[in-house]
Amino acid sequence: MSTHIAAKPGEIAQAVLLPGDPLRAKFIAENYLENAKQYTDVRNILGYTGIYKGKQVSVQGTGMGIPSISIYIHELFRDYGVQRAIRIGTAGAIQESLKIKDLVLAMSASTDSGVNLRRFGGRSYAPTASWHLLKTAWDAASAKGWEPAVGNVVCSDLFYSDEPDEWKIWAKYGALAVEMESAELYTVAAKFGREALALLTISDHIITGEQTTSGERQTAFTRMMEIALETAVS
Repeated sequence: MSTHIAAKPGEIAQAVLLPGDPLRAKFIAENYLENAKQYTDVRNILGYTGIYKGKQVSVQGTGMGIPSISIYIHELFRDYGVQRAIRIGTAGAIQESLKIKDLVLAMSASTDSGVNLRRFGGRSYAPTASWHLLKTAWDAASAKGWEPAVGNVVCSDLFYSDEPDEWKIWAKYGALAVEMESAELYTVAAKFGREALALLTISDHIITGEQTTSGERQTAFTRMMEIALETAVS
């Protein structure tokens, strides 16, 4: 039993979906998993385990930002033996080619966070997705006639930045979108030798100013959820 999850041994599957929003975890459990059981509500960060296509899958909320997701994935890998972790989150587009509700597979994750600089003694580390999960997610999306964008994303520490045009330097070098967790997920997964992938839906567009509602972010991004589930049980 870990400090922040407090599930009993055996209550968490080896494949886990990781939405930032705990209510998105609840939505997935209620709408996609058979015989779903809640194993945690510590700090109202909800976690569930159920069956999808005959295989056990868990879905665990992580909260927002690198410090928050770091706590949950450390405990999932270290204390519960999770082997496969798939972030299902939202991101802000910084390329004109992307549209609201487009899907993005984060092949790698740049970051403005100082966490990895501290972790690696000032050296730069390149957090990357697990190739097997990336390819599996791409194939699952293609089978449904969807074509996600694949590339680098930016993992930012600040949602409200004092430098509103900072995104432009990332966009100049081809980054697709900005979010807040993927770099830490990929780094910690590498530390533990586990598989990880961030599957994102464009919820707002930094260039055009378009954005979705909080309700849409919680329950409407079902394509992302379906691809993640297919990838989890592959």
